[in-house]
Amino acid sequence: MKIKSKLKGIEFKTLLFILLFNVGIILFIWLYMSVGFKTLYKKFQIKKLNEIVSIYTQSNEDTYILSEKLAYDNEVCISVLNEDNVTFNYNTMQNGCMLNNKNKSLNKIINNFIDSQDISNYYQIFNPMTRTNGILYAIKTNNKNVFIYSNLESASTFVKVFKGQLIYFVFLMIGCSILISLFIAKKTTKPIKEITHKAKNIGLGKYDNKFPKNGVLEIEELSQTLEEVQKELKKSDEIKRDLMANVSHDLKTPLTMIKAYAEMIKDISYKDPEKMQEHLDIIMEEVDRLTNLVNDILELSKVQNNEYLYNYEKYDLVKEIKKIIKRYEVMEYLENYNFILEMPKKVLVNADKDKINQVIYNLLNNAINYTGKDKVVKIKITKEEKDYLVEVIDTGKGIKKEELPYIWDKYYKNEKNHQRNIVSTGLGLSIVKEILSKHNFEYGVNTQINKGSTFYFKIPL
Repeated sequence: MKIKSKLKGIEFKTLLFILLFNVGIILFIWLYMSVGFKTLYKKFQIKKLNEIVSIYTQSNEDTYILSEKLAYDNEVCISVLNEDNVTFNYNTMQNGCMLNNKNKSLNKIINNFIDSQDISNYYQIFNPMTRTNGILYAIKTNNKNVFIYSNLESASTFVKVFKGQLIYFVFLMIGCSILISLFIAKKTTKPIKEITHKAKNIGLGKYDNKFPKNGVLEIEELSQTLEEVQKELKKSDEIKRDLMANVSHDLKTPLTMIKAYAEMIKDISYKDPEKMQEHLDIIMEEVDRLTNLVNDILELSKVQNNEYLYNYEKYDLVKEIKKIIKRYEVMEYLENYNFILEMPKKVLVNADKDKINQVIYNLLNNAINYTGKDKVVKIKITKEEKDYLVEVIDTGKGIKKEELPYIWDKYYKNEKNHQRNIVSTGLGLSIVKEILSKHNFEYGVNTQINKGSTFYFKIPL
C-alpha cells in the first residue's frame, strides 16, 4: 500500500514528468541532428552557393582576388581555369573538397562544361572521400571557367563529436532531472503534506492549526482558504454548543414547569377549581413556549432549503402591523409594555405578506426581549426617495460592536440572560435574515450602548 501511495504522490509524478520531458528533449535533439540538421544545412549551402554565383555574375572585381575572398569567407573550395588552361585553387585543402583530388566522374563533368556553350550550370555529385553528397557550380566569367564546390551534408567536427557524446549527455540530463525533480517535489510536497495533516486535525475538531506559507501562490491560497474554513468551523462548533445549551435550557424549563404544575394539580389544586385553572393556564403557556421553539427550528430549515414558495402580493403594511400589535395588547395590560406606532395611514407594498408579517413578529419579539426598563418598543415607517424604511426600535443596552457580525447567525443570543419571560431560541433574527434576503430587501441594525437598538429593513416603493 505504501508503494502504491508513493507512486501516486506528487514527488514521483514530478520526477516522472521531468524525466519524460527531458527524454523528449533528448529525442528531439537526436532527431534534429540526424535528420533535420542535414536538411537545414543542405538548404543553407545551396542558398550560399547561389549567392556566390550571383556575386560572380554582377561583380567587376578581378576573378582571382574575388575567388580567394569568396572561398575563405564562405568555407567553400574554388578552382579557376584560365584561357591558358592554368588552374588556380582556393581553399581546396579543406576537408572533403573534391576539387583537391579530382576523380574521373568529376573530371568528366568539368570537361563537358568547358566544351559546352553553357554560361553556368550546377551538378549534384557524390563525394567518395567523405561519403557525402555535394554540389558543384560551374560558371564562365571573364574568359575563365570557375568551379565552386561545397558539401551538402555537415561534416563538421562538432556534429560528429556531439553525436558521439550524446549518450553521456543523456545520462547527465537524467541525473540533473532527478536532482531538480527531488528539489521541486520537496519544495512543494512538504507544505502540502503539512497542510494535509493539519486539515485532518480540523476533521478531528482541532482548530488551532497554523498552515504553512512557502512563497508559492497556490499553496498560500490553499492555506488561507483552510484557515478561513477552520475559523468558520470553529465558530460553527461554538454555535452548536450554544445551541445545545440554549435548546436544552429552553426545553428543560417549560418541561420542568409542566411537570411541576401537573403534579400540583394532581396532589393539591384539583380540590380548588380556581387554582387548578390557574395552574392549567401556566401549563398551556409552557406548551406554547415549546411549540414556538419547534416551529422556529422548522421554519428556519424550510426557508434555508427553499422549501417555501414566496407569494408576492400588494397589501397595506400599516394594516398588517396594527393587527400584529393588537395581539400584544395583553402585554400592555399585564406587563405595562408601551408600543408606539409612527407610520402613515396607508403603505402599499409588494411582498409575501405572511413572511413579512413573520419578520415583524420576530423583530417585535426581539425588541420586547431586550428593551429597557421603560418597556418601550417603537415601530416606525418612513417614506424615503426609493423605499419605505421600516424600523423596530428598543431602549435596551444595545449591542457590542464585536457582537454585531454574529447577531444574524443561527442560535446566537446577545446577552443570554435576558430579563423578559419570552421564549428566545436564537433563531428569530436568522429567520429575518433569510426572509429579507430572499426578497432582496436591504436590512440591518443601528445600535448604541445603553441607548438601544434599531433593526430596520427597506421595501422598494
